[in-house]
Amino acid sequence: MNDQAVCCYRHPDRETGIRCSRCERPICPECMVSASVGFQCPECVSSTSATGHGPQASAPRTVAGGTHADDPRLVTKILLGMNVALWIAVLVTGDRLLGGLELFGQARLTEFGPMEGVAEGQWYRLLTAAFLHQTPMHIAFNMLSLWWLGPPLEAALGRVRYLALYLLSALGGSALTYLVAAPTQPSLGASGAIFGLLGATAVLLRRMNYDMRPVIALLVLNLIFTFTWNNIAWEAHVGGLVVGTAVAYGLVHAPREKRALVQCLTCAAALLAIVVAVGVRTLQLG
Repeated sequence: MNDQAVCCYRHPDRETGIRCSRCERPICPECMVSASVGFQCPECVSSTSATGHGPQASAPRTVAGGTHADDPRLVTKILLGMNVALWIAVLVTGDRLLGGLELFGQARLTEFGPMEGVAEGQWYRLLTAAFLHQTPMHIAFNMLSLWWLGPPLEAALGRVRYLALYLLSALGGSALTYLVAAPTQPSLGASGAIFGLLGATAVLLRRMNYDMRPVIALLVLNLIFTFTWNNIAWEAHVGGLVVGTAVAYGLVHAPREKRALVQCLTCAAALLAIVVAVGVRTLQLG
């Protein structure tokens, strides 16, 4: 733990490097309300609203400009539920559902007959594969990671921005897998999205002046596992990490005056890069 850091006055278990610009009390991402200068705590925002001053008092915002929500874990819960629901569906229906949703580039022969891939126009596989898991350990590891990384990001970014970050990271991992891996190699799992959240966490911690060492150590450890363990699609991990980090940087560092524009352009640029990568690979495969 950073010896210079203090804890949020409303959440004593959360270390922070940000203080309210009015009362100077330490506040964590969940308690930060965007103000004209810096951030304010909820109490200062309430008092400002009561006196009728301050343009931000009536519309509290997160560090990325999102609105504060009563349940900062709602989107994370929905994403987790979708992953678990599909895992159960695969267990109940068998591998046919798995083969119909997993990611692979070009048509291949399966035990159920020939199946078409992304190159044949089944673009949905780029996204559906990111919600599929096959073994209990696979889904357990990814869902625990989602539950650990997701809520702090959702609270700091807001629901819409957090969901955009998750989906773009998932697509980024799938796009790099499609671009680089063998065209008939199957791939599935939420690992691309999880690595995107991990990269975004590093960006947010840097923005908040938190101690970076724990998340850097975790990232390095996961990358070591990525490139040393068997049967791991490193392309999905790297693609998700790159896209998630880039998108998060645009979300939390966008200038206040043009925040919405910069954030939209950041997400659009990430999506465009994904589309270009998929298009190039599709042309290669003919």
